[in-house]
Amino acid sequence: MYNNSHSLAFEEIPVSPEWCFKNVRSVEQWTHGYHRYPAKFLPNLVKKLIEEYTEKDDLVADFFAGCGTTLVEAKVHGRKSIGVDINPVAELITKAKINAIEPKLLEDRFTELIEMFEDFQIEDYLEIEVHQRIDYWFSIEHKTKIAFLYERILAIQEDIVKDFLLVGLSHILKNSSKWLQSSTKPQIDPNKNPTDPFLAFKAHAKKMMKKNAEFYTQLSTENHLGTDCTIKLEDARKTTMESDSVSAIITSPPYVTSYEYADIHQLTGYWFEYITDLFGFRKNFIGTFYSQSQDTITNSHLGQEIVNELLIVDNRTAKEVANYFRDMEAVGVEMHRVLKKDGHACLVIGDTTFKGVKIKSAEVFSETLQNLGFEMVDVIKRSIPNKLMPTIRDKQTGKFTKLESTNSKLVYPEEYILIAKK
Repeated sequence: MYNNSHSLAFEEIPVSPEWCFKNVRSVEQWTHGYHRYPAKFLPNLVKKLIEEYTEKDDLVADFFAGCGTTLVEAKVHGRKSIGVDINPVAELITKAKINAIEPKLLEDRFTELIEMFEDFQIEDYLEIEVHQRIDYWFSIEHKTKIAFLYERILAIQEDIVKDFLLVGLSHILKNSSKWLQSSTKPQIDPNKNPTDPFLAFKAHAKKMMKKNAEFYTQLSTENHLGTDCTIKLEDARKTTMESDSVSAIITSPPYVTSYEYADIHQLTGYWFEYITDLFGFRKNFIGTFYSQSQDTITNSHLGQEIVNELLIVDNRTAKEVANYFRDMEAVGVEMHRVLKKDGHACLVIGDTTFKGVKIKSAEVFSETLQNLGFEMVDVIKRSIPNKLMPTIRDKQTGKFTKLESTNSKLVYPEEYILIAKK
């Protein structure tokens, strides 16, 4: 349990077993398994936060909606919700996951699409114009089949069906490419035998359809099909949410020095024409070193101590971390603006270590929230039994590595849940 007097350092807080959800596979429930996504928010964790900090008619917000976990759980619980994400791939995935489709309609459209596979002629798609990086990742045969699928899905009239099938296609792009399957970093696997896009798409879409039917039945039974649930392509630092409108924020910010989401989702980005300039796309993300900011000043006392330590060992990372802390302060300002009085902000955030420097993101953000006028209600520590993320860093280079490396070090074995009140 958190001690408000700050006499108890974050690392001394004991792990809370009821928040660990060991051996729980809630990521397979409802529509949560539609699409792979790094560092997925654990649905059971969101479920518990919704049940403890919200009421029936509350509006729940997620400032880093990602693949829509908070919004799906809010809808299941009959809570109105709104999410924002700066990544168009995340927006697409979330749209598909929050909109349950009448199963018969979906079955009919899927059957029509599969029957079109017989019309495929490779020569019809050899001259198709897509981003040049597509040729780096895909064989000619697989590229043409994906182009065929993409064209036929776009021709579907119902937007919710179109989004659903586009997400199915997006999910199998990695399987059907030369991308190293086990890696969250973009790298080619010279020994990989990529899966046929038609076979991969058909198999995955069938799994999705089964989950959609379960989701549709659950929402229908609880009379939650019409519950307001919105995803917007927006920056968490500046949203269009109304001031004093949100009862609870439930979110998991990106981990500092962790993911370049623009890189991870580049296959979908190129195919679906979300990205033309990857470098320009990267610059918009929270805390990315691609922003090219040279500023190393932060408004957090603890954050500044960490940045100063990093300046000694790695100048670039120091700038990146300072940028992250400033970006997250801007998010904190926005959270305070949209929350109702006495509304709660629930943030799941983890620390990491880079070249021997402990980057205490959770503690820095706790300080930042209090500086912005929030009252810290609780800080809960949980272990991370099931989270898809690289968890090992090389102690010398700071880069992600494998556990068998002699210099390897666990980076995210635990994370914190910050509970703050406006």
